[in-house]
Amino acid sequence: MVVRHWPIRVKFAVQLGLLVVVVVILAIGGLYTTYAYRALAKTLSVRVRELPVAAELGQQVDDLQMLISELRGLRAGGFASLDPGQVPVGVRSLGSRFSAELAEVRATLELYRRQLEERHVGGCPITDTAAEHRTLSEIERSVRRVEGIFQRSEWMLDDVKITQLEAEVEHLENLVGELPSHLHRKLGGFAADVRGQYRALIVSTWVASGLAALGFGLFLRLFYRWIFVPLRRLIAASREVASGNFSYRVYLETEDEMAELAQAMNQMTERFEAIRDDLDRQVQERTRQVIRNEQLASVGFLAAGVAHEINNPLASIAMAAESMEERLQEALPVDHPERQLLCQYLGMIQREAFRCKEITEKLLDFSRTGPVRRQQTDLAELVQSVIEMVRHLGRYQGKQIRFEARAPVLVWVNPQEIKQVVLNLLTNALDSIDPGGWVEIRLEAKNGWAEICVVDNGCGMTPEVLSHIFEPFFTQKRSGQGTGLGLSISYRIIADHGGEIEAHSDGPGQGATFRVRLPMGEPICLSLKESRHQRQAA
Repeated sequence: MVVRHWPIRVKFAVQLGLLVVVVVILAIGGLYTTYAYRALAKTLSVRVRELPVAAELGQQVDDLQMLISELRGLRAGGFASLDPGQVPVGVRSLGSRFSAELAEVRATLELYRRQLEERHVGGCPITDTAAEHRTLSEIERSVRRVEGIFQRSEWMLDDVKITQLEAEVEHLENLVGELPSHLHRKLGGFAADVRGQYRALIVSTWVASGLAALGFGLFLRLFYRWIFVPLRRLIAASREVASGNFSYRVYLETEDEMAELAQAMNQMTERFEAIRDDLDRQVQERTRQVIRNEQLASVGFLAAGVAHEINNPLASIAMAAESMEERLQEALPVDHPERQLLCQYLGMIQREAFRCKEITEKLLDFSRTGPVRRQQTDLAELVQSVIEMVRHLGRYQGKQIRFEARAPVLVWVNPQEIKQVVLNLLTNALDSIDPGGWVEIRLEAKNGWAEICVVDNGCGMTPEVLSHIFEPFFTQKRSGQGTGLGLSISYRIIADHGGEIEAHSDGPGQGATFRVRLPMGEPICLSLKESRHQRQAA
């Protein structure tokens, strides 16, 4: 899905947009309902203020009607036949009162008109004042007619004028009575209209609340899928890694920053796992080296005592066998049938004695712990000299030795000991190959180290053999003549020089590689020991 490729900021923006939509929906619903209620209340308050004004206007018209009735009572009392100049003071006062009351009617009409012309909020029927304006216009016309009759000075003495005035005031009273009736009728139908609006508002409010709830639910779902679930998986993965489970991997379905973080965490745990495995390998290798050194030290200590104790008896056995062989040749004639067999046995005793003597000499070499005298040596010349010495041996004829010195490689070593190491590695390699096989020696300098690699295409080694290859008295020579001390002595010599030696083979029949690394710099501490030893020897 395309959503998986969205960056986390876009997902946050979508969720924020959903929240804004929810808030807007709720705000619009609430504001609309509030303003509708406010408009209704304001309209009702404005319209209701018309009722007191209409009641006051009706009272004033009633007062006009009462003044006309008083005027008729006075005329019935005897001033109907008087001249205009003979009008009593009471009648004139009544006219003044009528004029003042008519002015109040006019003022009340103006107030009522101003209230009708106020702006009404909303579109409900109660805000329609067209009928009130028509009635008000008729009232104003009637008032003008009353004023027209009243302004004539002889109207109080003319029954016809009084009758017209009375009829007009009665008509005015009827019109004023109609004013509140319009509002009453609208208020009567207002309940049904408001009920419909109220239901519409309730429905719209529920719809808005439902939409808001859906939006909020969608927000929670997206937040759970896009934010909460990835974070929970990352936290669980971090706890697994913190507990030491570096093989644990976390995978997210999304392809955003959370997925990048999970990928980075997986890469980090992979590096941690590789570092841990490398450290474990180094610890195991160092442990094997420590055990091997302890074994070598123990064997060396034992070998020193055994070699000194065995050398003298072996020499005596060899001398006695040689003496017996000479006396046997003198005592028995040449054609004696036992002479040849006895001489053969005595020769075998001498050979095996000398062979044991060679082993004890190697044991002495192995146990030697004296100071090492070193000098700057060209490894290329040293290796070449060993090759020239071995190349002409008869048992190695038909086996190819490859070596090409590209440049001199100078190191501070004991030449005789390093020559012994190279000789041992080269003869072991030649013994492991068949006629027609090859051994290649590589020499190069790398980062302050001199590296000698002896590679062959011989019988190879199993992992079990590799794990014991440097142990004393362990041998896998096909001739069965090995003592198992050559590689152990080589390991001790290289370790004394501060170097490393390691063996590798892909398996039986896949050949083998021995790699020797020696530091190229002059070891200061060892040089001081050598110089002190030289001074003591002098």
